[in-house]
Amino acid sequence: MKDRIIPGGTLFFSMTLEFLETYMPRQLGRSPETIKSYRDSLTIFRRYLYKEKKISMGKFHFEDCTPKLIQNFIIFLKESGNSPGTCNQRLTALRNYLWFAADRDIALQSTALAISKIPPCKVPKKEKETLPEEALRCILLQPRNTKIGMRDRVMMILLYDSAIRLDELLSLTVQNLMLNGSDPYIRLNGKGNKERIVAITPKTAGHLQQYLDVFHPSVDRNAYVFYTKIKGKTGKMSEGNVERFLQQYSRQARNICPEMPKKVYPHMLRRTRATDLYQNGVELALISRILGHSSIETTKIYAIPSMEMLRKAIESVETPDQVQEKPLWENCSEEDMAKLCGLR
Repeated sequence: MKDRIIPGGTLFFSMTLEFLETYMPRQLGRSPETIKSYRDSLTIFRRYLYKEKKISMGKFHFEDCTPKLIQNFIIFLKESGNSPGTCNQRLTALRNYLWFAADRDIALQSTALAISKIPPCKVPKKEKETLPEEALRCILLQPRNTKIGMRDRVMMILLYDSAIRLDELLSLTVQNLMLNGSDPYIRLNGKGNKERIVAITPKTAGHLQQYLDVFHPSVDRNAYVFYTKIKGKTGKMSEGNVERFLQQYSRQARNICPEMPKKVYPHMLRRTRATDLYQNGVELALISRILGHSSIETTKIYAIPSMEMLRKAIESVETPDQVQEKPLWENCSEEDMAKLCGLR
C-alpha cells in the first residue's frame, strides 16, 4: 500500500508506534524498562509541544523539529526541576527516534544530523555510596527468625553475593539455581536479553537450599524463586516490595550502626559487591563479566580504591630521604654539562 503524502512533509509522530512496538523490542532487543523510558520521553515532548507551544501532534512535522526547538525543550525540562541526567535521557530518546526515522526516509537525515549535534547537559560526577562492612553485617541481622524474615535475608544475601540486578533476582526461577556440587551458580537472562552464569559461594547456596525447602516443598522448576501471593494467586514479586523491606531494615540497623547510609536501596548491594571485588584484587574484566556489562568502561565506575590501596600506592613512591640524589652532571663531559644547562 502506497504511503499517503501529508502536506507539509511527514508528521513527526507518524513512526513512533513502529519505533516503540517493533524496532526497539524485536530488532534491537531492548528491555521493557528501556522502551518505557523512550515512550515517556516522546510523550513528554508531545505534551510540551501541545501545552507550551500550542502545536498539535497532528500538525507537527519532522521539518519543524529544529535544534532551537529541542534546546528550548531541554531548558523547559531543567526549569521544571529535571536533573541533567534526565534531560540527557530525553535528548537521547529524541535523537535515536530521529535516526530511526532517517533510516526509513533519507530526506529526514539532515534533521537527525542537526539534532545529534546538540551537546548533552553536563552531569556532575558523584561518587556513589557503598555499604561499609559493618553496615552490611548489621542490615543482614535485622530480619526476624520468621518465614518472611528468612526470605528477606536470603534475598539480601543473594543480591550481594551474586551482584545481580534486582529485576534479575525477581525473574529467577527454580530451574535457574544450580546449588549442588562444590561450585554452585545461577543462570540468568539479564539486561538486553543476554544469558550469563554467575557463581555464588557454597554458603549462599546453603541459605538458598534452606529457603527452597520451606518455600518450594513441591518442586515446580518453572516457579519464581521469590514470589508473592495476592488473593490466592502466586506471581512475581514487585521491585517496590524489596525496596520497602530494605529501607525498613536499614532504618532499624541505623540505631546500632552509625555508618549506615541515609538511603539504602537494592542496587547499592550490587555496587558494594563490585567495589569489594575490585578492592580485593579481582580484575576489572572479570568483574565486568560477573555484572553482565557489555563494556568494561561501564564497570570502571565501581573501581573505587580502598584506603589500604591508596596507602600502598603512596608508600611505593620514594621520598627524598629514601633515595640519595645524584649530581645532575656526575661523570659528564664538559660538552654534556653545557648541553644540560642549555648552552653550546
